[in-house]
Amino acid sequence: MCQGNGFRVVITGKGGVGKTTLTSCLATQLARNGVMVLAVDEDPQMNLPHALGLGIEAAGKIVPLNLNHGYIEEKTGIRPGASGWGAMFKLNPDVNDVVKRFGVNVSNNLNLLVMGTVKQAGGGCLCAENVLLDSTIRHLALRDNEAILLDTQAGVEHFGRALAKGFNHCLVVSDDTFNALTVAEHSAKLARESGIAHVSLVINRGNQGTAEKMARFDDYIGTGLAQNFNSVFLLPFEPRLETLEPAVTRIMDMKDSDYGAAVAALASRLGSHTCECAENHSH
Repeated sequence: MCQGNGFRVVITGKGGVGKTTLTSCLATQLARNGVMVLAVDEDPQMNLPHALGLGIEAAGKIVPLNLNHGYIEEKTGIRPGASGWGAMFKLNPDVNDVVKRFGVNVSNNLNLLVMGTVKQAGGGCLCAENVLLDSTIRHLALRDNEAILLDTQAGVEHFGRALAKGFNHCLVVSDDTFNALTVAEHSAKLARESGIAHVSLVINRGNQGTAEKMARFDDYIGTGLAQNFNSVFLLPFEPRLETLEPAVTRIMDMKDSDYGAAVAALASRLGSHTCECAENHSH
């Protein structure tokens, strides 16, 4: 069953495998394809603004939602850090204005929302910051006619918090190392349990030895890694990305980049899968 006219993608994987680079390049390409894109940064390192090319001054002015204490108090009734632990606050705050008030225009068709990370509440405490961010994710997951790309923090904790609920695609980014592939396999299972219908594996920095490494991984775990995913994409190693940092989206302007071409192909494939019941494809 289709979920409106938009598609919502959560991007996850082990730290250092290129999630933010992929998110920024995908967002850029989708916007160039005429899709209205909202890129959401949920990574505590908050590198997505820099990757998108906003620049140090513009990026430095962004206050993530989890640190915007005035907005949190306005919506939940509690100011973070205020005395009175255990005070009542709104569990379902109205955040319909969040993109209009805090979204940053990056380029034509492309906007950015920096959330900051959800804090792990000690002792089971439910804090106002978590409530606001969870409500924001639920609101974004209900928006139609827009592509939403959620760049998550490293690991799989966001699935435990159900932050990906309502998203119909998951891109699990990995390189060809054993540790990254192990995290990818675990992420795929958790994404399924979270109700995400279409889960794809994106192997970054692929080279001539990648197929052999993945085959060895399959032999070690005793099953085919690709069986856990609807699709498998390979992004070739692109040495120029390192020299382009932090504004890595400039690689999409380089017509001779195999990485850029692969990201463009992935963007087209995402744009063609607007239903939860996406077909099972493999590349």
